[in-house]
Amino acid sequence: MRRTVVMVGMMGSGKTAVGRALALRLGVPFLDSDAAIEEAARATIAEIFAQDGERFFRRRETEVIDRLLSGPPCILSTGGGAFLAERNRMAIAQKGVALRLDAPLALLWERVRNKDTRPLLQTADPLATLTDLYAARDPVYALAELSLPVNAASSIEDTADRVIALLKTRPDILETLP
Repeated sequence: MRRTVVMVGMMGSGKTAVGRALALRLGVPFLDSDAAIEEAARATIAEIFAQDGERFFRRRETEVIDRLLSGPPCILSTGGGAFLAERNRMAIAQKGVALRLDAPLALLWERVRNKDTRPLLQTADPLATLTDLYAARDPVYALAELSLPVNAASSIEDTADRVIALLKTRPDILETLP
């Protein structure tokens, strides 16, 4: 790989699962910005949100993404809100490439509705919250340089195969061997 591929998209779109499979297949490191934040803070994302608020979390997120992008090419999974910040989008465009996993709202809800690890969905009506987040964030995710539709019928491996096929169309990102 010539550049870091940064997985962006809504919570539940598969950024971490597909990113891990992709890194394994390509023989490059897999990094997760949320995991790096948790490690540095010695607290979960939910705890950071509860103790310090979203604004504090977003500042730490930007610092971590900048640091991770400065390393060798890898697959970098980011939290659902990371790509919303213009500073993060600029850093990703300069040092890597954003790859959006574009999952429909119904699939996202199916994947996240029974998880208590999503601080933004800890509301009286999590489906309405997810719907609002989707409506607000989708136009920003559409700014990603690359986009791949995700559907419920595709396994993690199938989706990783489709990502690799997409990356092979970009020799500036993925070297192809003769």
